[in-house]
Amino acid sequence: MNLLDSENTGAGVAFSFEVAQSTSPKDPKVKGLGGLNLDQINGPGRDFNDRIARLASSLRGRIVRAEDDDYDALRTIVPANYDGHPLAVIRVADAADIAAVFHFARITGVEVAVRSGGHSGHSSSDGIVVDLRDLNDLDIDQSTRTAWAGTGLTAGEVTRALEKHGLVVGFGDTASVGIGGITVGGGIGYLVRKHGLTIDSVLAAEVVTATGDILMVDSEHHPDLFWALRGGGGNFGVVTRWKYRLHPLSAFTGGPLVLPATPEIISRFVELADAAPDELSAIASVMPAPPPPFLPSDAHGKLVFFCMMAFAGEPAAAERALAPFRALAAPIADLVAPGPYSSLYMPEDPDQRPAFSVRSRLLDRLGVTEAATIVERIEQSGAPMRLGEIRVLGGAMGRVPSHATAFAHRSSRVMCSFIAVYMDPREQALHDRWAADGIAALSEEEDRVYVNFLLTDPAERIRAAYAPDTWDRLMLVKRRYDPGNLLRRNRNVPPQ
Repeated sequence: MNLLDSENTGAGVAFSFEVAQSTSPKDPKVKGLGGLNLDQINGPGRDFNDRIARLASSLRGRIVRAEDDDYDALRTIVPANYDGHPLAVIRVADAADIAAVFHFARITGVEVAVRSGGHSGHSSSDGIVVDLRDLNDLDIDQSTRTAWAGTGLTAGEVTRALEKHGLVVGFGDTASVGIGGITVGGGIGYLVRKHGLTIDSVLAAEVVTATGDILMVDSEHHPDLFWALRGGGGNFGVVTRWKYRLHPLSAFTGGPLVLPATPEIISRFVELADAAPDELSAIASVMPAPPPPFLPSDAHGKLVFFCMMAFAGEPAAAERALAPFRALAAPIADLVAPGPYSSLYMPEDPDQRPAFSVRSRLLDRLGVTEAATIVERIEQSGAPMRLGEIRVLGGAMGRVPSHATAFAHRSSRVMCSFIAVYMDPREQALHDRWAADGIAALSEEEDRVYVNFLLTDPAERIRAAYAPDTWDRLMLVKRRYDPGNLLRRNRNVPPQ
């Protein structure tokens, strides 16, 4: 996430809290940056250790280095594919800390990675890591149905806090994902048909730009940046706080419906989900059945169609909407029931760090031929866990004009992903090739992809995440807010 307000400010610290019009005083000791004098960092004879010690003395947050006891715990991210050993992990305490770190990085030339939930390989680096997890305030206004949420919060933390008030924001399908990363990419989850993408609930954001300006952006203030932050990925500034529109959720029904994994059932499921009321969203996977007690012991290891169903509405309406899916075949398991929305987040083992290989594509249709390809590819994989994941889109997501945000592929009806999960990172090339070949065999359609699922793809595939006019506009915004490409440890949009 990154941005810049006007010109390069050099070694001066620029600070502006933007509501109507930004100002950028070039005082090296601006209040709010802890009295940091960047001339002290940039002075003659300074080595990196000396410079970072001086940076540490200016921050409200904490700098963690290899000699610290918690260094390994804090540098580690979720995918085992990535094992960066940063020169420093900087646990920032506020936006001013981030601004100071950015100036430090510009002076020293060190690579910057930004981490919140840590599910992306781009949140690891051998340079410095800006760790946002302490930016975790949550201010809920029930009267206006809005909330300001610190970007270090996870989807699970925000969801559980909101549901106590009968309110919700749609994120993804994993509780431990940071809200910052999922929001800048778009956010395709269990409420995508009812309330659209996560970005469709964003009203404003506080952003630290690549040159250290601190801006409040919305549809009236820095609208170009506000547009780019909603779907353009981590290219235009670090968002420290998001303002979300909250949605009432008086009742919810959800959980797994497990069906036989035949091409006919899979393709018919997609048809039904596409025609279902907006209140119903589904994320389904062709996968080996998990062990008991979740599923019967005689199903363990066999391919099943594991369908996570989510209905935002009253139980009677949910039963009517779910009936056609239950009639597809005798369920292997049916655990769909009324309950809290947060119950859809599957349990996670924090002590396990598997490696992942992922390839994904947005499609206009998924019929029986494509379903047969998915089943065949899952049978051919040797990964301990492999999934052919299907997310049925449409509904509210598709009703937002494609030019309204940087998420450009809103007319897509289905997102399909091949995902391999394994324990030995040395196997990545094998599983990457399996996933890539699966996507290539799936469709002859134009290549389109969701930027947050560009996890192990070649860097150049980012062009498939955006229509040509969207890409051109993103490069213009990048040139204005980060002309030096300081924030390049991401799915990078270069300055034009």
